Amino acid sequence: MPARNPTGFDLAQYKAAASPSSVWAKRDPWARNETWRYTGPFSRAKRFRGLFPGFGIASVAFAAYCTYEHFFLKDDHHHSDAHHGDGHH
Repeated sequence: MPARNPTGFDLAQYKAAASPSSVWAKRDPWARNETWRYTGPFSRAKRFRGLFPGFGIASVAFAAYCTYEHFFLKDDHHHSDAHHGDGHH
């Protein structure tokens, strides 16, 4: 049988109480006060979504402009080397 600790401190009991799944850790009053940081508008997904405000709208607007430019804004001046000797631009 191992010798008893003269201080009365039981390391095994301390480790069991310090684990996050222990009954004592589940009754932690500070844990209840800190839950607002990870729920509702402060959750990780909502914080990430708010990181780039307007990025989704800007992406759609840019794609629409690129599509419009590709189909409707044709360049009438074809810049090829074949017609440069004719004197027109």
